[in-house]
Amino acid sequence: MKASEYRERTLEELRQVVEDLRQDVFNLKFQHATGQLDDVSKLTQTKHDLARVKTVIREHELGKHRLLTVEEREASTKG
Repeated sequence: MKASEYRERTLEELRQVVEDLRQDVFNLKFQHATGQLDDVSKLTQTKHDLARVKTVIREHELGKHRLLTVEEREASTKG
């Protein structure tokens, strides 16, 4: 997924994505170590996605990009 697509999500959603991606990286590393991973590039891609999400969160913390809250997102879709 592109960074611009991650910027459309809320901060809470991004934090959940980080946790999911961390779990995916762990599982892929485990599969790779046991010889069950057929496509090693999936591990690399997942690590890159994790870095993208963490970068977007850091941009928000530094004030370079403002992420919507859940309430703001719901308000913008209603009206």
